[in-house]
Amino acid sequence: MKIAIATINNPSLEAAKKLLPHLKNHKCHVFNKSQETPELGAEFHIFKKVDDILPTAWAEFDAIIFIMATGAVIRKIAPYLKDKATDPAVLIMTLDLKRIIPLLSGHLGGANELALEISQKIEGCVNFVTTASDQIKVLAFDMFAKKYNYSISNLKSLAEVSNAIINKKQVQVVTYPCMAESVKSFEGYKEENFVFVSPDDLLAFREDIPSVYITPQKLPNSALQIHPQAISLGLGMNRGTSKEEITNAVKRFCYEHGLEFSQVDKLASFTAKNDEEGLLAFAKETELDLEFYDEESINALTENFSPSQATKFFNIKGVAEPAALLASENRTLFLSKRIYGAVTVAAAF
Repeated sequence: MKIAIATINNPSLEAAKKLLPHLKNHKCHVFNKSQETPELGAEFHIFKKVDDILPTAWAEFDAIIFIMATGAVIRKIAPYLKDKATDPAVLIMTLDLKRIIPLLSGHLGGANELALEISQKIEGCVNFVTTASDQIKVLAFDMFAKKYNYSISNLKSLAEVSNAIINKKQVQVVTYPCMAESVKSFEGYKEENFVFVSPDDLLAFREDIPSVYITPQKLPNSALQIHPQAISLGLGMNRGTSKEEITNAVKRFCYEHGLEFSQVDKLASFTAKNDEEGLLAFAKETELDLEFYDEESINALTENFSPSQATKFFNIKGVAEPAALLASENRTLFLSKRIYGAVTVAAAF
């Protein structure tokens, strides 16, 4: 992390010097009122008042550690507060480095993790973490998303979900089997708090409890949504299909199904398509990996795919759907093929 350490007097500057050796794995800058600039492996910056620090620290640093009074910090940072998704981690330490408080952005910003790291390195340092889910050790969905580098939609709905879990009530997780297993293996998971519903069995959906959706797609509702990012697109096309036709089909596919093209990290097709100039040009232009799968690999799959003309012409189970599945990390086909003129598109993750 890039960390700003803010001091306000000589005692707090001395405390910052003692703190630096415990932050060797991070890039640290110390803001102080002293004229000295010691060679301690960090950059030291002179300032006149705390207000001079904040515009730069808030915009350019991952975390700010204040070695000063809590009340003063709260008053100074108040005008800069935006939301938990974008605010930097803010921590407060006492002069003797024996107390640390992760004050702001505990989960997504990493304040709780940094406070724990520091408290474990400094003998006798007490970590005053106040986040309820951390204190009672229950699953936190923002930490789940952070661990796997998933994006979050409708973050404001996190509070309802978290409060239900903290109060030992149930929440509903609408997702695919691979994601359900990830949730079950995540720190703090307790079986009695969760009901899992597959997108293939929405008749079991419950309206009486808070819901979390874990899917690559952004859905048209206000519930908490967590989006895996590594999507594989399977592509089939007629002989001689142009790059422009493929580009338009992919963009339309993403638009119609709540996907960002930035989520796509791999393209896939059948080996008979490995000389299609339009497909090769599309892969080159988008700088995405393009993989081809042969008849043996495709026909070895046991999943049921949509009927395909490829069965007639190439004696294989399909192109877009099996190729997307083979290229994906979790082997989960979440969007069956869609046909756009000469191009067929399917998606897996």
